[in-house]
Amino acid sequence: MRFAKIGLPVSLVLMVASLVLLFTVGLNEGIDFKGGTVIEVQSKAPTADLADIRSKVDSLGLGAVEVQGFGTPNDVLLRVSAQSGAEGAQEQAVQKIRSVLGADQYTFRRVEVVGPRVSGELAYSGTMSVVLTIVGIMAYIWIRFEWQFALGAVASLVHDVILTIGFFAVSRVEFNLTSIAAILTIVGYSLNDTVVVFDRVREVLRRYKSLSISEVIDQSTNQTLARTILTSVTTLIALLALFFFGGEVIRSFTAAMIFGVLIGTYSSIFIASPTLIFFHVRPKPDKPATDKQASAKPKTGVPA
Repeated sequence: MRFAKIGLPVSLVLMVASLVLLFTVGLNEGIDFKGGTVIEVQSKAPTADLADIRSKVDSLGLGAVEVQGFGTPNDVLLRVSAQSGAEGAQEQAVQKIRSVLGADQYTFRRVEVVGPRVSGELAYSGTMSVVLTIVGIMAYIWIRFEWQFALGAVASLVHDVILTIGFFAVSRVEFNLTSIAAILTIVGYSLNDTVVVFDRVREVLRRYKSLSISEVIDQSTNQTLARTILTSVTTLIALLALFFFGGEVIRSFTAAMIFGVLIGTYSSIFIASPTLIFFHVRPKPDKPATDKQASAKPKTGVPA
């Protein structure tokens, strides 16, 4: 816990920096949140000519259009910004792209259109899902443990969510509904690790009541450290495989999860546990026996 004196200020600075980046630089929002069209095409040639596709699409005057390769060399992903005008403007934009690229050169494998109204509803629903998840977790930990443990768990989760958002702002990885799923998964992963440490803290508190809370947390963390490291490493191996070989579609999810596993493991030790010290958590005193319980105890001694 002596390292928490360094970890807490550093985490606080990073959280503030993440919030500043969020409100100044912003996130690289995907079609899910800003509206628009995603078109996945496959070139019939062995390698797609991205420069040729970009020049043809730019000549249509559809506004900002992102053209990038993904997966195999002949796979291309186009992101077209939301079109102003009539309700069918997005579909008209798709038809223009189909005509300019030509069915003889490209195969259209996927087309997703998201309107501005739907994107706004998705953004609201995604934000509320994260907030309600954290509130529900706080209520559960409060009932299962004590209020100090609940505040420690929530502090750890808020730390993980804010730093993950900062990661998206810095890395410019696309932020979409898959990213919301990654944040919720990180919350669950971090909570699982935190509860394991907290459960051991509670056991040690009851067993060694003379130890200081710092010594209790150190002992509890050391006893669960092997489990924490093994779980994190095996999870990272799977995530790294998905990141490098899973393709562009799940790239944002796996990138956020890799960062989240690392930061979640850190926060369960250096954010959640020091909160218990701050709030002076101690085991509840044993309740004195009532008169009825005392009278029910068997009497000892020689009868008269």
